[in-house]
Amino acid sequence: MKFPFIPREEKFFDLFQASAQNVVEAAHRLKEMVDSWEHVEGSVDEITELEHKGDIITHDIMARLNRTFVTPFDREDIVQLAHSLDDIIDFIHAAADSMLLYKVSRPGPRAKELAGIIVQAAEEVEKVMPQIRKHIVLSQVLKRCVEINRLENVADRVYRSAMAELFADSSDIADVIKWREIYAHMESATDRCEDVADVLEGVAIKHA
Repeated sequence: MKFPFIPREEKFFDLFQASAQNVVEAAHRLKEMVDSWEHVEGSVDEITELEHKGDIITHDIMARLNRTFVTPFDREDIVQLAHSLDDIIDFIHAAADSMLLYKVSRPGPRAKELAGIIVQAAEEVEKVMPQIRKHIVLSQVLKRCVEINRLENVADRVYRSAMAELFADSSDIADVIKWREIYAHMESATDRCEDVADVLEGVAIKHA
C-alpha cells in the first residue's frame, strides 16, 4: 500500500513565534513597571493577562502535537521548547506578582538590571525563532544562543551581587525574604531563556 506524502506541520513555528513575542511583551511590561514604579497593580494585571495568553499558546502546541503525525523536529524538543518558553513568562509573572503581593518599596538598581537583562534575553529568543523555520544556518542560530547564554551568565552575577548587598545592607528580615524571592524569580526567567537556547541549539545541530 502506498501512503501519500504527509507534510510537516508548519503551524508549530507560528505558535513558537507567538509564544516568544508574548514573552518579549511581558518582559517589557516588567521592566517598565520596575523602572517607573507607577501603576504597579495595572502592570501586574497586564502581565497576568500575558501569562494566561502564554498558557493558551502552550496548550495549543501540546494539543497540535498529539494530533500531528509528522512534526518539524523531534517531539521531545517541541515539548521542552514549549514548556521553557512558558516558564520564562511564568517567572516574569511571579516576580511582578510578588512585588505587588509583598508591597515592596521602589526597586533598586539590581532589580532594574535584572529586568533589563530579561528584556535582552527575551528579545534574543524572539530573534532566533525565525532562524529554525526554514533552511537552518547553524552559525546564525549558534550566535543567538551564545548571546542568550552570555546574558544568563550576566544575570547570575547580578543576582549574586544583589543577594550579597541584600544581606549586608538590610536589617529588616522580612524585606530580605521578600527580595530574595523576587530576585530568584527574575534570575530564573533568564535561566529559562538559556533552556530555550539549549533546545534550539540542539535542533539546529540535528537539522542544519
